Amino acid sequence: MKLIEVLTSHDAKKFLDVARKIYKGDKNWICPQDDDIEAIFDPSKNAYFNQGKAIRWILQDDQGNLIGRVAAFYNLKKAHTYEQPTGGLGFFECIDNQEAAFFMFDKCKEWLQEQGMEAMDGPINFGENDH
Repeated sequence: MKLIEVLTSHDAKKFLDVARKIYKGDKNWICPQDDDIEAIFDPSKNAYFNQGKAIRWILQDDQGNLIGRVAAFYNLKKAHTYEQPTGGLGFFECIDNQEAAFFMFDKCKEWLQEQGMEAMDGPINFGENDH
């Protein structure tokens, strides 16, 4: 498995495509608008970047197939309203594979710790549940 940070527009398209691939054929799934998702990761459109940071990854199997995606993020104002500085994990989509899921969770945990976070909340999206 290979976890790839989303850095290019090509990677961003793959990030969007992961959910479409995983839920293909699921009559109960409604695909969110691509522009809405991309706006969440655009510092010029999401005010939570003013005091925070976000990162996202796509997960590929050894053959290069898309098998998962995830994002990690924090907002310093919200993070410090908890007993432990807390970041978030969201946009989690994964094939039915515990190893793949835990691989992504561990990467989010590691990144959040590097950012000074001591706890991780999720699934939640960057800016969700703030009033």
